[in-house]
Order: sequence, then structure tokens, then C-alpha cells
Amino acid sequence: MRRRIKQSIPFSQRLADEAAKFRKAAEELPPGTTRELLMKRVRQAEAALQINDWLATPGSAPPSALEQLNARTTRDIP
Repeated sequence: MRRRIKQSIPFSQRLADEAAKFRKAAEELPPGTTRELLMKRVRQAEAALQINDWLATPGSAPPSALEQLNARTTRDIP
């Protein structure tokens, strides 16, 4: 049987906290690969937050980043 963990903090709050934590860590580093990897994690968490908000709101338009990705994908299909 799988153990279930009940989360006490909402998913959107955990994503926002994660983005803030990675942004703070990146600001403390000098420019370089490690800093860029942390900033990538920040962008991923913020994108996940936007998608989560979009999915939670019925009838809303998709985030602009998702529209741009969809446009690129359909353009590349022959």
C-alpha cells in the first residue's frame, strides 16, 4: 500500500516559495554556470505556477508562454 502524505501548504505556495528560494541563492552567487542553473529552476517554478493558475481557473486563456510554445511546435510540424 502506498503511503499518502497530506500537504499542509498549497501547491501554488510551495512553487512560489521554491522560486524565491532559488532566486535568493542565485543572487548570492557570482555570474556563472551554477547561477544560470538556479535561474533556470526559478523560471521553471514560475512557469509551473502560471500553468497551475491557468488550470485552476475555468474558462481562462492559456498563459502567453504556453501560446508561444504551441505556435513554435505547430510551425515546426511539416
